[in-house]
Amino acid sequence: MEKPTLRVLLIEDSEFDAQLLLSFLRKGGYELYHERVETGVELRQALGRGKWDVIIADYNLPQFSGPEALQILQELGVDLPFIIVSGGIGEDTAVAAMKAGAHDYLMKGNMTRLLPAVEREIREAGNREGRRQAKEALRESELRYRLLWETATDAVIQIDTESIIHFANPAVFDVFGYEPSEVVGKSLSILQPPELRQAHQRGVKHFLRGGKKNVNWRAFETRALRKDGVEIPIEVAFSDMLIEGTRWFVGFIRDISERKKAERELRENQEQFRVAREIQQHLFPRNPPNPVGLEIAGASRPAEATGGDYFDYLPMLRECLGVVVGDVTGHGVGPALLMAETRAYLRILARDREDPAEILNQANAVLAEDVGAERYVSILLARLDPCARTLNYVNAGHPPAYILDSDGKIKTTLKRSGPPLGLRRETTYSASQEVPLLAGDIVLLLTDGFEEAIADDDEPFGVERVIQAVHENREASAELIVQKLYDKLTAFTQGRPQADDLTVIVVKVTA
Repeated sequence: MEKPTLRVLLIEDSEFDAQLLLSFLRKGGYELYHERVETGVELRQALGRGKWDVIIADYNLPQFSGPEALQILQELGVDLPFIIVSGGIGEDTAVAAMKAGAHDYLMKGNMTRLLPAVEREIREAGNREGRRQAKEALRESELRYRLLWETATDAVIQIDTESIIHFANPAVFDVFGYEPSEVVGKSLSILQPPELRQAHQRGVKHFLRGGKKNVNWRAFETRALRKDGVEIPIEVAFSDMLIEGTRWFVGFIRDISERKKAERELRENQEQFRVAREIQQHLFPRNPPNPVGLEIAGASRPAEATGGDYFDYLPMLRECLGVVVGDVTGHGVGPALLMAETRAYLRILARDREDPAEILNQANAVLAEDVGAERYVSILLARLDPCARTLNYVNAGHPPAYILDSDGKIKTTLKRSGPPLGLRRETTYSASQEVPLLAGDIVLLLTDGFEEAIADDDEPFGVERVIQAVHENREASAELIVQKLYDKLTAFTQGRPQADDLTVIVVKVTA
């Protein structure tokens, strides 16, 4: 059987994340035609080249954002399902995006809802198109009304002023379980729970006494009764019309059971996030180590939807010390527990090993068996030798760390040297060469929440401002440098809610 084609427009700057999204859609049995864009110009060009079924957008990109993409769609009058998939936006940001026109949002760490969300929003787009067409046809003739109503995916009923049903489209069966012929000629009360029937009649009589004409009643939520006796939540919008002097009411009815389910899941997620924060905060080290010649401080400030960031200090052989920062994909209890598991493995492995590559190789082998393809852990593990004044490291898919010299210049960049933990069991990591540490050097490890934090004008904080904040306070203690970095970022974002956790470790070489 030929696979259905799905035309997907991705607004995403990460090829890896894009391919991960596409893999979930392919598993749904679709033949994909896709294009990835990263800027507003590229988005406009892609929209002009062809027809798309759905747009899937990251919230924050280096040169673009989800809200900007929504503005372009509204400017062009394009009505396409728009789904935000992000690794770190809070609930308030997600709600604001949906109020601005986004149809749904998902966390990158929980992609199981991607395929159902795409299919639902494609259906919803068809419904919106059907309703627009129906409203236009209503102005022409009753015959054209009914032809369009017949094809609508929402249930459509036409009733008189006594609430007797005179028309019902085929979608009435999908929503209520009745064939259209079973409800035509019956009172609307057949579709209502007993306690709502009188209220409806009073509302119709009140409307008729007012003498108003051509009024569109705004959509509202209520409950309906299916043929099998099951009550369901629905959204109803009524319009009134005059046909040859006779007043009619037309109702557009949608089963919103899935929406209500999503709202319940959102409330449950909020509770998960609270539990995740508690787990995360209990796992962070309470006090930094104090090796001779080094001053160390670390901290993590959770975002609203926390559960992913991690930092720790690991005692290692030969009086060496491991400093580690990491980020687990997603937010909630699941990522928090995976963070706890990763922390436990690293602490155990570091007790009798001094090679950071060997530690991560062992941890990756275990994590790859424990987690699925939708989860992984980016880790940067640096081994400090206080006696020899050296550092070597392994960076498993984490943002770079930096060693700054006494002039504030980047002396060494601790770049990515392999993929994140948990993706491929056969991955073998190699440690870097030893990097000498001199008095006045500062080692800076952090997660991407700092770099990606944005101000009201959507300008990112960026690496340069991070480095500048550290250099400006290099004479202060490591703990105060950490505090000043947070202060500078807060001033930059002007109190804007955090989109992601903010985690940092500062190591000062004092002698």
